Amino acid sequence: MEMSFDHNPARILGRNLTYGLLDKLGRAIVTGAFDDRDFPTEADLSRDYGVSRSVTREAVKMLTAKGLLSARPRQGTVVQPATSWSLLDPDVLRWLMERKFSPQLLREFTELRRAIEPAAAALAARGADDEGFAGIDRGFQRMVAAERGDDDALRADIAFHVAILRATKNRFYAQFTPVIEAALYNSIRFTNRLQRRTANLTQHDAVRQAIKRRDDATAHGAMDGLIMDVLNLIAAHHSE
Repeated sequence: MEMSFDHNPARILGRNLTYGLLDKLGRAIVTGAFDDRDFPTEADLSRDYGVSRSVTREAVKMLTAKGLLSARPRQGTVVQPATSWSLLDPDVLRWLMERKFSPQLLREFTELRRAIEPAAAALAARGADDEGFAGIDRGFQRMVAAERGDDDALRADIAFHVAILRATKNRFYAQFTPVIEAALYNSIRFTNRLQRRTANLTQHDAVRQAIKRRDDATAHGAMDGLIMDVLNLIAAHHSE
């Protein structure tokens, strides 16, 4: 796979050359551009992208910190297997969303959602304040609007689920926002493609209503059932 280069660094990488190069190279690694070829040397990267060696070195260092690259004696810089990547890193998650669809990745994302979101729904039911309830309501109303074609279905669904994380008033749950966004991005693309429909409003409203009643057990069960539907759909698709 050949890569073409425009030799105007600012146009290719944006105003911050280091982060621009980080984004270009990280996306290329995660989406498989180096699966069948060696990662370029720092000298080659500097020449190809028209940036200084210090910019290249810093970008490579940042990719190494994210687990995407490693430097080995007499082998140079090599791409690490996906098992070594920092999968919860927001940049890595963003790049993963641009990969070719993978049922395995979707299953792993959905299993992680099942470990996080039902507990978050229960916690929101116990501890949400008026602001938290309002955020969940706004997310759901966006989903209703999306059903009419007046909002983006993907963004509306994500807004609903992220609002629940925030309504927990637990800072650690809120930190899972990038993970849930990436998981939903993959999940919704998959389910919409198979089912030719947007999200199930009845299921989502059951979660919302249980949270607003402060019924933590029902909120947990409703969210778990919603996510299990996705896992079952993945399993059915895999068996076919």
